[in-house]
Amino acid sequence: MTGQTDTPTDTIPGPTKENHVNQPAPRRPNIVLMVADDHGLELGCYGHAVIRTPHLDKLGANGVRFTNAFCTTASCSASRSVILTGKYNHAIGHYGHCHGCHHFSTLDDVQTLPVLLSEAGYRTAHIGKLHVAPESVYWFDQFLTANPRSAVEMADKCRDFLAADDERPFFLYWCSTDPHRSGLAPELPYTPDRFGNRPEGYPGVEPVEYDPAEVVVPAFLPDTPECRAELAQYCQSVSRLDQGVGRLLDLLQETGNYDNTLVLYISDNGIAFPEAKTTLYDPGMKLPCLVKPPGGPPANSTCDALITWADLTPTILDYADALDDPGAFHGRSFRGAVHQAHAPEWDEVYASHTFHEVTMYYPMRVVRTREHKFLWNIAYPLSYPFASDLWESPTWQSLKPRGLTSFGKRPVEAYLHRPQFELYDLEQDPHEIHNLADRPEYAGLVAEFCERLRTFQERTDDPWIVKWEHE
Repeated sequence: MTGQTDTPTDTIPGPTKENHVNQPAPRRPNIVLMVADDHGLELGCYGHAVIRTPHLDKLGANGVRFTNAFCTTASCSASRSVILTGKYNHAIGHYGHCHGCHHFSTLDDVQTLPVLLSEAGYRTAHIGKLHVAPESVYWFDQFLTANPRSAVEMADKCRDFLAADDERPFFLYWCSTDPHRSGLAPELPYTPDRFGNRPEGYPGVEPVEYDPAEVVVPAFLPDTPECRAELAQYCQSVSRLDQGVGRLLDLLQETGNYDNTLVLYISDNGIAFPEAKTTLYDPGMKLPCLVKPPGGPPANSTCDALITWADLTPTILDYADALDDPGAFHGRSFRGAVHQAHAPEWDEVYASHTFHEVTMYYPMRVVRTREHKFLWNIAYPLSYPFASDLWESPTWQSLKPRGLTSFGKRPVEAYLHRPQFELYDLEQDPHEIHNLADRPEYAGLVAEFCERLRTFQERTDDPWIVKWEHE
């Protein structure tokens, strides 16, 4: 599988000594896609004042830092299905989690990134969290094993794959479980760790601990002792992940692959706290995206293009010279925007969320521009549902004992019971608190955004388009 060309065959020069025999084709780049688990914008290179992420910061300094990158659904499993298909999950059957009783999975006829790259001549490997199904659709040549909480160990387990004596380029899909919450269920007051940190540590990791009194509490979270304690544990988990990223980048250097490797670092959705994960407010969907192209752009580059994870598969295929049919994807390649600080043709993104856990039915469709966010809460008469780990968290459970009626800047009542439409002026109201949808002066803009969403739903085969007429 190779890239297509529209050049007429009668204009292509023949294989002469000058233009063919002594001009070997450039080697296609290797590709490393790193996906963190529930990592928001808490990185030094994104302006966080406390967290220590020197290796991710270095990756950002040696590549491009996207400042407007978004997942399309703020749920681990569903988001990963979008990352690996270039299609919105509502069109491929992967409406929510694939594990256990949830049992959502991708339709059998969907083509995925690892399979397409394998067909294009790449050798492929996965390590860490996969969280999509079925395996036959998301097939890799190798499934490497390591503790997905042990990021340095994960990197070391990839050495043989990176160093293999094989002329084919490689695709490595590297997915840590950090900084996702662990399965512990603490009782108040806060005592146990919820983010995978453990007294015995992890191989090759130097623990980086944080003082709860010194962490940064973002505006969407309450500044309580319980929240600060959880944020300190979260930051420690991020710093452990950062060391694994550094080890993997070192191995690319040691094996002589770094310069000719496309490296991408993203997260599946936002930080695992209420107001973020499972929501389509910006803390749930606006995420890190660091890209080091093969050869590399000028250091410390930024790009303001509005991109989504639906764009990742076509972009990676574009770099691999394997984007045969751009129209086969809902996203599009942003390769051409990588070297642009301002990308004017990338001014609008869409998001689509339906489930997290199977008990959490709450479909939302979103259009976001540089100036506005518009949300359609399709099941708005329902109370907003909770992921079990978010509901159990001391950050949430401490609200009632403390007599708090707001969670960060948002009233608890507004979080739990939402209107059909939400419209926010992101320039004047970046925290998405003041809903403008019911104001008469914004009726025309609401109607315009509704029409944009319907067009998006038609284009992406969204079954929930019937809700415009049926309810």
